[in-house]
Amino acid sequence: MRHCFIIDDSDIVRKYARLIFESLDFRVSDAGETAGAIERFRADSPNFVLVDWRIPGTNVLEFIAAVRTANLESRPYIIYLATDNDAGEIQRAMKAGADDFILKPFNREIIEMKLHEIRVAA
Repeated sequence: MRHCFIIDDSDIVRKYARLIFESLDFRVSDAGETAGAIERFRADSPNFVLVDWRIPGTNVLEFIAAVRTANLESRPYIIYLATDNDAGEIQRAMKAGADDFILKPFNREIIEMKLHEIRVAA
């Protein structure tokens, strides 16, 4: 079963994303902060990681780079959740190691389209 790990400081966003991914037959884990997430990735081996662009007390770009340099069993596909269509910010996230991005707010259709794009690109 595919596994998605959602990191967002908003309980509402995490619950909403969980509902979408579970309805698409994903196993879902989530966290409100990045602390301890890489250790959980080692144990859970997520296929996808959704990470919010801004989490209080966290440099999300440094976190993405840390995931990319971590010795993980498998390489998760990182989707950066951006609030603004700021090309510079999205480019910095991609340079740090994000594979793709989605703009907030998102819905099931957007998630399905993104997953389809990922499958086609693979």
